[in-house]
Amino acid sequence: MMDLGLLIIRLVIGLLFVGHGAQKLFGWFGGYGLKGTGGWMESLGMKPGVTMALLAGLSELVGGLLFATGVGGGVGTWVGALLIAFTMLVAIVKVHAQNGFWVTQNGYEFNLTLIAVVIGVALIGPGAYILF
Repeated sequence: MMDLGLLIIRLVIGLLFVGHGAQKLFGWFGGYGLKGTGGWMESLGMKPGVTMALLAGLSELVGGLLFATGVGGGVGTWVGALLIAFTMLVAIVKVHAQNGFWVTQNGYEFNLTLIAVVIGVALIGPGAYILF
């Protein structure tokens, strides 16, 4: 049962990050693409904005794919978790920290929860159900 639970967590979190990466990179799922996301990132002081959007989008897309699939067993899960956690840490520092903890005030509560989930799963391991 633990293996099935880990698979569910990996698929939900990983595929959500794939979607967020696709929003930034390609404008899919209601996203703004590289140019729009880059402009927003520049407004936060992250320059050059398009490059930052590319890096964030790739971190989310690749990190999400590695985390969801468990490819390579523990190694892919760890790399995916680190890419996701780093992206969430940047989001906390650049966007959410100044708003406090609670998500109802646009704080960092949810980002911290995601970091805890991906690092927790990486520490446990991906479980038996992995791509290869």
